[in-house]
Amino acid sequence: MNLILMGLPGAGKGTQAEKISKEYNIPHISTGDMFRLAIKEGTELGKKAKNFMDQGDLVPDEVTIGIVQERLSKDDCKQGFLLDGFPRTIAQAEALHNLLSDMKESIDYVLHVDVPEEKLIERLTGRRICPTCGATYHVMYNPPQKEGLCDKDGSELIQREDDTPETVKNRLAVNIKQTQPLMDFYNDKGYLVTVNGDQDIELVFSDIQAKLSK
Repeated sequence: MNLILMGLPGAGKGTQAEKISKEYNIPHISTGDMFRLAIKEGTELGKKAKNFMDQGDLVPDEVTIGIVQERLSKDDCKQGFLLDGFPRTIAQAEALHNLLSDMKESIDYVLHVDVPEEKLIERLTGRRICPTCGATYHVMYNPPQKEGLCDKDGSELIQREDDTPETVKNRLAVNIKQTQPLMDFYNDKGYLVTVNGDQDIELVFSDIQAKLSK
C-alpha cells in the first residue's frame, strides 16, 4: 500500500505514522530521513542536497525528486511506503505521479489527519520544554508532577518562542496556504481521505484502518 500522510503541525501525524508503519509493515519515510540517508550513504544527490542545506538554501525539486526515487527503489518499499512531508507542492506531486508511473506504481490513498485550528493552537501552545535535559511536557495532556518544573531534574520549564500563540497562528496560516492546493489536487484525483484527528489516538487509528480497508 502506497500512502501519503498530510496534516497540520500538532495534528498527531507522527504518532499515527508510527502505528500505520507497524500495522501495514511499510516504511515511514519523512523528507528529513530521506535527506539524512542520502547524505550518510554519500550518493551524488545526497552530496548535492548537503551543499544546498549547508548554505541554508532550499533543496531544488529535481534533487529532492531524485532522492525520493532512490529511497522508493529500496527493498523495504516493495510492499509499499508511507510518505510524510513530501510532496509539498503541486510540481512535486506531479513529479511523484510520473516517477511512480515509471515504476509501474501509484498512490493508493492520501490520508489527511484533520484537527480544528483552535485545537491545534491549544496543543502547540501548551508545550513546555526543560532547558537542561530537553524533556517535553504539555500543560494539558502531559503535565509535570510539579507545575512548571521538570520531573527529571527540577529545572524550570520554558515555552519555546515558536510555541507562543502568535507564532503558532502564523505557522498554521503558512501551512494551510501551502497544503490546500495539494489537498485539492489529490481530492480531484480521488485519492484524498480525511480522518478526524480531534479524538483519542486509538480512535484516530481505528478510523484510518476503516478508511484503508475500503
